[in-house]
Amino acid sequence: MRDGFRAAALAYFAYGVVYWIGGVYLLWHGIGVEGGPARGRSLLSVWALAGLVLVFLIPFLLGRRHAWFERWILSRRDFARILALLLAFRVFKVAQVALREDGGSVPAPWGGVITFRAGALVFLAVTLTALAFVVRAAWRAEPS
Repeated sequence: MRDGFRAAALAYFAYGVVYWIGGVYLLWHGIGVEGGPARGRSLLSVWALAGLVLVFLIPFLLGRRHAWFERWILSRRDFARILALLLAFRVFKVAQVALREDGGSVPAPWGGVITFRAGALVFLAVTLTALAFVVRAAWRAEPS
């Protein structure tokens, strides 16, 4: 793809889908932020809906120009740069989970268990990939 923003939008969409599925799965099993207990089933629906909105909204804003967004809020490049900073922070937090010795586990859908460390390594790879695409778009010249 010649347009780095479209590629970044697709990479972020894939990242968002993986995180959304993983997050909903963890919440379904009663696991909340940083491995702590989730606070009830209503939290599941609120976070699932909010996450799903972001999975579609961010790629929509990143993938192509929107005059109303660039005029009143941010340029697409600035939006990508802020998104890159947020993704870099996410990399840092997920790496902390991956490096933690005392991680827990969750039942795997296919049987057995998935350790937090193994899940964090998968999420880390997905996040780093999305970050690379977003950084490439954010610091590259805009297509005319």
